[in-house]
Amino acid sequence: MFFVFGPSGQMYRGGAEQLSQVSPVRRVQRPQALRTRAADVQAPPTEVPSPTPPAPSLRAQDAMAAYAQTAQGPQAARQPLTRVRDVMTRGSLAVPPETRVNDAWQTLAEHRIAQAPVVDAQGRVVGLLLRADMAPLDLLPEPGAVKQAIDLARRPVSEVMVSPVPTVDEDTELRRVAGVLLDTGLPGLPVTDEAGRLAGFISRTDILRAVAADPPLDLWSGPRPQEGI
Repeated sequence: MFFVFGPSGQMYRGGAEQLSQVSPVRRVQRPQALRTRAADVQAPPTEVPSPTPPAPSLRAQDAMAAYAQTAQGPQAARQPLTRVRDVMTRGSLAVPPETRVNDAWQTLAEHRIAQAPVVDAQGRVVGLLLRADMAPLDLLPEPGAVKQAIDLARRPVSEVMVSPVPTVDEDTELRRVAGVLLDTGLPGLPVTDEAGRLAGFISRTDILRAVAADPPLDLWSGPRPQEGI
């Protein structure tokens, strides 16, 4: 089940197919918080990597893995990952809408994340903040526009967040979420209940990690199955 939430509350409830017909959710055209000159930003000095010891052979790796598994005792049976709840990040960072843009940039940078849901005082999702839509204040804009850049950095998050924003519940199939991410161009979706209360976040990285790791993701081949099948 997918939803669309904005500052005024829920705008949509239904499947992924009709979600694409909600005009604010179509391929997201996001604002840019600050414009910077790429030529003024110097690339960090290149570090020469130190020599690394040779990696152990595959046979040695298998032996070490078998020893570690024996020490841990019996393992639970592996299950396929098919639902949002199987791979989502719980307790994800959230940002209040009145937070200043520059402060929000610092918060996301400190937590090394690229996006965060924006929630109101009641804990309901009203938007999605993306680091790609912001720039740090120390990257100065064109000459003569410093004051304007400072004013932009002091804007509230509510003026630069993606809103309204699609959300998804924990029981939705991962392949449905993947389709919505492709359609909207968003890097992930907040996970909420029907009232918009935040439960976590599911990102492209979460889905890719599920594909790459054990237990395997339940992938489909052939024609797309009909809704409800």
